Amino acid sequence: MASKSFPLLFLFFSIFLYSFPHQIHTFSTDLTVQTFIIRVDSRSKPSIFPTHYHWYASEFADSPRILHVYDTVFHGFSASLTQDQASTIRRHPSVLAIFEDRRRELHTTRSPQFLGLRNQRGLWYDSDYGSDVIIGVLDTGIWPERRSFSDTNLGPVPSRWKGACEAGEKFSAGNCNRKLIGARFFTKGHDASMNSGGPFGMNNETLEYRSPRDSDGHGTHTASTAAGMYVFEANMSGYAPGIAKGVAPKARLAVYKVCWKNSGCFDSDILSAFDNAVKDGVDVISISIGGSDGVAAPYYLDPIAIGAYGAVSRGIFVSSSGGNGGPDLMTVTNVAPWLTTVGAGTIDRNFPAVIILGDGQKLSGVSLYSGAPLNGKMYSLVYPGKSGILSASVCMENSLDPKLVKGKIVICDRGNSPRVAKGLVVKKAGGVGMILANGMNAGEGLVGDAHILPACAIGVTEGDLVKKYVSSTSNPTATIDFQGTLLGIKPAPIVASFSGRGFNGLDPQILKPDLIAPGVNILAAWTDATGPTGLESDTRRTEFNILSGTSMACPHVSGAAALLKSAHPDWSPAAIRSAMMTTANIFNNRKQPMTDEANGKVLSPYGFGAGHINLDKAMDPGLIYDITNEDYVNFLCAVGYVPNTIQVITKAPANCPKKKPLAENLNYPSITALFSTATVGASSKNFIRTVTNVGHANSIYVVKAEAPKGVTVTVKPTKLVFTETVKKQSYIVTVTADSKNLVLDDSSAVFGSLSWTDGGNLHEVRSTIVVSLLTQSAL
Repeated sequence: MASKSFPLLFLFFSIFLYSFPHQIHTFSTDLTVQTFIIRVDSRSKPSIFPTHYHWYASEFADSPRILHVYDTVFHGFSASLTQDQASTIRRHPSVLAIFEDRRRELHTTRSPQFLGLRNQRGLWYDSDYGSDVIIGVLDTGIWPERRSFSDTNLGPVPSRWKGACEAGEKFSAGNCNRKLIGARFFTKGHDASMNSGGPFGMNNETLEYRSPRDSDGHGTHTASTAAGMYVFEANMSGYAPGIAKGVAPKARLAVYKVCWKNSGCFDSDILSAFDNAVKDGVDVISISIGGSDGVAAPYYLDPIAIGAYGAVSRGIFVSSSGGNGGPDLMTVTNVAPWLTTVGAGTIDRNFPAVIILGDGQKLSGVSLYSGAPLNGKMYSLVYPGKSGILSASVCMENSLDPKLVKGKIVICDRGNSPRVAKGLVVKKAGGVGMILANGMNAGEGLVGDAHILPACAIGVTEGDLVKKYVSSTSNPTATIDFQGTLLGIKPAPIVASFSGRGFNGLDPQILKPDLIAPGVNILAAWTDATGPTGLESDTRRTEFNILSGTSMACPHVSGAAALLKSAHPDWSPAAIRSAMMTTANIFNNRKQPMTDEANGKVLSPYGFGAGHINLDKAMDPGLIYDITNEDYVNFLCAVGYVPNTIQVITKAPANCPKKKPLAENLNYPSITALFSTATVGASSKNFIRTVTNVGHANSIYVVKAEAPKGVTVTVKPTKLVFTETVKKQSYIVTVTADSKNLVLDDSSAVFGSLSWTDGGNLHEVRSTIVVSLLTQSAL
């Protein structure tokens, strides 16, 4: 049989080599090689090729150049190519899209209780603590020996699991167990960047493992936040003592190492991890990774959005971090409507430190310093920034004069380098301590750091005070008093100053972030490969570390999704997100509106989305807003994507309706009404929403709308009746804005809400309403 087919095969390749490859492999004067991701219409594969890989290697790129082949969330491959080769491939009729591999950044134990979780009742109890739900974590790997990843009292690995435990450097299949049921690592995109002379190769001096083992710590931290087992006597050098546990303690973990220490995370590897996670059988994907440039790429050029769509379309919930670009507006990242985008808030725990100045002033700050205390001894205080030299003011490497700082406490401005690295600079120059002062951008937002010398972070107000003291005193002195762990902090939550803010710069019709979760000073497991600061010179080793970032908030929602999936296995990813959003808290623990850590002012939903996650209520939301794959396709049609472009995201060819849909009619749990700044007087927009009853079969809900000044909100009908047979109901919302009476905030928007209640305080299904004025070109 094979011998008979050989002449035909030879003839095919002869024709092929004559007609096309001389174009693909044309010699280029530009020999710079970089990685490209190529989306191919899989239906175009000639039948003579046994696999897509054979087709790609024959028709598009030489086999050694191909890095990954994608066949689950995405059809295509990634390869190392010159620009000319990429340009030629782009013209191939089977190629739907080609884009450059980009480098992504990580969005760097009391928080479960702060989510409303309690032992022996509520969602923990009803979900059996997330038992048998599988969470896939795309991050820096894992340190499997930590107690958080013990499999004590867990049952067998779920039979549906199809994944693997890949062996590598200092990691074997024996490192997996019934808790950590899978581990993979992805290096090809990273290695291609290094081999092509890119700036992101591994530093030979940096400890890294070519395996799922975590040398950075970030992945270990996020994995244990989502699903760490109960660990008694947990703490970080004495701070935050107690019992550590993840949000879903009995959920199973599968880790996908896509990020490399000091090298970042490459899109080609991330997309391959999504591909494998879906094939392996995960139920939830947690990805605390995003762009570092603050610019949201179109969905068809964003492998995180593409990979997430492939997962969500198969019923897998995907939680992503919203980025650390706050407090500026339009800094939220990972904004695709099928992603659940998470911002960060504080919890009711803090690590106070007090700076005592020579004139008796006391300034409040935070610190996780655990070394020898200063014991009240006063030291000379110096601010190198008085010189006007930026590098000295922010304590950059080699910027401090030892003669100026030796034996003194040094004031360093925040910015330009890692906070803990400034302390190392001070220590090398002979300083005995550091005061880390915020600038205007960070405002009053503070996070604790495990500094290598006595150090304290303070907000911009206290920073101005201490600098004023130094400039007005002939012999300024200070000391720092470290006060340990303080619980019961009020108000909380506060939206972290760094948390990415709306509005959504890609599609403002969709409010992002979706919600916030604990992301400030979070205790979780840590690697044994590096100290708590991550500095190479930090020789300390800790089982736990305390970190801040939307990276820390994201796995809280991933764990929450695992609990909800366990309690409601038939819920879709959109239903799970809806349950979280419509029951979220918009008030702090003083029963007052949530505020902004940066300035203390009341914050809008551009900062917190629907609010702070409250899992005690999310378990029983009453009504949910569901979204189908077809709904997402119609949304993409509405925002102007053509069928071939949509296919890059969805894999399947798309058919847009003859009548163009409206993007704002995506069945999202929030409503955003966009009006033109050119409009004078009253203008109206209609929105259609459909709710599904997941509560008591025979229920009646009535509507309540809260509209800001200058806006009216009407809903038809005002009452929804559900029965055993009627489980879905639709309604129309009309939002009318009168430009003459609108009083817009600094973001050119105003905010209200719409709630459906069934009486007796059983359920309140709340949706945020955003009314914004944009220029005609932005609409």
